[in-house]
Amino acid sequence: MNATVDAYLDKAGKWGEEMSLLREIIISADKDFEEDFKWGHPCYTIDGANVVLIHGFKEYCALLLFKAAIMDDPDGILVQQTENVQSGRQIRFTSLAEIKAQKTVLKKYLREAVRVERSGLKVPKRAPSELTLPAELKATFREMPELKKAFEALTPGRQRAYALYFADAKQEQTRISRIQKHIPQILNGKGLNE
Repeated sequence: MNATVDAYLDKAGKWGEEMSLLREIIISADKDFEEDFKWGHPCYTIDGANVVLIHGFKEYCALLLFKAAIMDDPDGILVQQTENVQSGRQIRFTSLAEIKAQKTVLKKYLREAVRVERSGLKVPKRAPSELTLPAELKATFREMPELKKAFEALTPGRQRAYALYFADAKQEQTRISRIQKHIPQILNGKGLNE
C-alpha cells in the first residue's frame, strides 16, 4: 500500500468509498500489482508498466485500463473516453453497489490486462487523421503568417493538441480568446501544456 494513495483516498470525498473498493479489487486481482500515484491518481503497475488507474469524475468514477483497446470485452463494459483516445478504455461506475455487483467481472478484466501487459503486446498506432483547424485559427494565420509558420514547425502531436483545444470551445469568442492567449507559446515552439 502506498501512503500517497491512502491520503488521496482519505480526502476523495464524493467517490472515496467507491475508489477504496476498486483499490481492494485491483490489489486482490494480482499479487504482483505495485501501487503508485501518477497524474494525481492511484496507478497500478506490473514490472514498471502502467496497467490500471483509478480516477473520479463529476458523474462517475472509473478504472482506466491502459491497453484495453487490444483486450476482449465479452461483457461490453469498456468505454472509449473520446474518439482521440487510442489505447485506454474505462470501466465506469456510479455507485458502490454497482462495483460490488461486478467484482468478479472486474477481476477477470484486471487479470486480462495483466496478461496483455506481460505478453508484450502493443497497441497498434492509428494512422494520424487529417488535422482540422478551426476557422478562427485559419483567420489568425492569414493575419499572422509567422504564426502559421511556427505552428507548422511544431510536432504533429503539438499541432493536434492545439487544434483540438481551440476547436473544443463552443463559442467563437472563446476559440478566439484561446488562440490569442497561446500565440506566444506557439511562436516559441512550445506545446499546449509546456
